Amino acid sequence: MIPYAFNYRRAQSIAEAQSLLKGDAKLLAGGQTLVSAMKLRLAAPSDLIDISRLKELTFIRREGDALVIGAGTTHHEVATSATVEAAIPALKVMAEMIGDPAVRHKGTLGGSIANNDPAADYPAALVALGATVKTTAREIAAEDFFTGMFSTALDENEIVIHVSFPVPERAAYAKFRNPASRFALTGVFVSKTKSGPRVAVIGAGSNVFRVPAMEQALATNFTADAIKGITIDAGDLNSDIHASAEYRAHLVGVMAQRAVSSAS
Repeated sequence: MIPYAFNYRRAQSIAEAQSLLKGDAKLLAGGQTLVSAMKLRLAAPSDLIDISRLKELTFIRREGDALVIGAGTTHHEVATSATVEAAIPALKVMAEMIGDPAVRHKGTLGGSIANNDPAADYPAALVALGATVKTTAREIAAEDFFTGMFSTALDENEIVIHVSFPVPERAAYAKFRNPASRFALTGVFVSKTKSGPRVAVIGAGSNVFRVPAMEQALATNFTADAIKGITIDAGDLNSDIHASAEYRAHLVGVMAQRAVSSAS
């Protein structure tokens, strides 16, 4: 084993965490991505700032026409929340699909979106629902937040506080999972909002993306048949040992149709 030393600090408040987040320091919430990266020496932070016990980051509440979820809220808490089920059932279903029980009990909403793994589920939900990310510095629209593979609009010492999800008329999520990792080879989140349908895809490309052709078709007829003939260009999609770009393009159509069929 290669020796590696770092400083561990447990923050007592968001303000303290932000003050400690300097240089090569990294935040530690659930650690589902960061700890694995450290084990593989893909990340070597000088300091780990533990924010996992900050109560001010762990909450789920309904605020008018929006569902607001704290960044420190675990996937398990989202999956078992009556408030989530009543407001946006698709979010509950999506959270239930993440990893396994151990991952769901440790992984957090904030950690998932801040890392922006191409196969993570939450980015699709944020973009499809037109969510807003609240940080220690500002509010960022979901489509401006995810900037590329493992990349977001967050500044160096900016911390995610919560995400506000507008409650849609209908929504659903369908995911084709890698049977070993349970990451999405392709996942599609669809919603019918006051401003029109939204379709967001994860797993297929290097970053979450929308499918305008499907959104236009669903605006006229929100049924699976309306998008059945729409094809996805495989040119910019991922191709690896798990699935080719062409297969992922096919899966986008299949998962989108399944999501629309189950939207409630």
